[in-house]
Amino acid sequence: MDINRPEVLADVTAAFARYEDALVHNKVEVLDELFWDSARTVRYGIGENLVGIEAIRAFRVARPAAGLARQLVNTVITTYGLDAATAMTEFRREGSAKIGRQSQTWVRLPQGWRVVAAHVSLIDP
Repeated sequence: MDINRPEVLADVTAAFARYEDALVHNKVEVLDELFWDSARTVRYGIGENLVGIEAIRAFRVARPAAGLARQLVNTVITTYGLDAATAMTEFRREGSAKIGRQSQTWVRLPQGWRVVAAHVSLIDP
């Protein structure tokens, strides 16, 4: 298995950057596009457990659009073969001492790279 094949890593890195831009600018339609359109998609958040794309969509629409800016650190993207990847990062938001952690599992589907599972949590420094 090829780990971090350059062209695959570049594709996933671009998809991850697109996701981050959509997240901090509350581009709900792009966030929706980048998650797998399936009842099996999972997103465990800081205060919510979302199973299925409909639950994830409802969360995104209801989420406040203010205070979404953040700074990423220690981002590690790893690809496995041609069609699977993980993206792990830490983040910090202005005014908060907490350290955020985000993990995503990406899969290349016929529609392109999609998040099939995600987890977000906060810890004290």
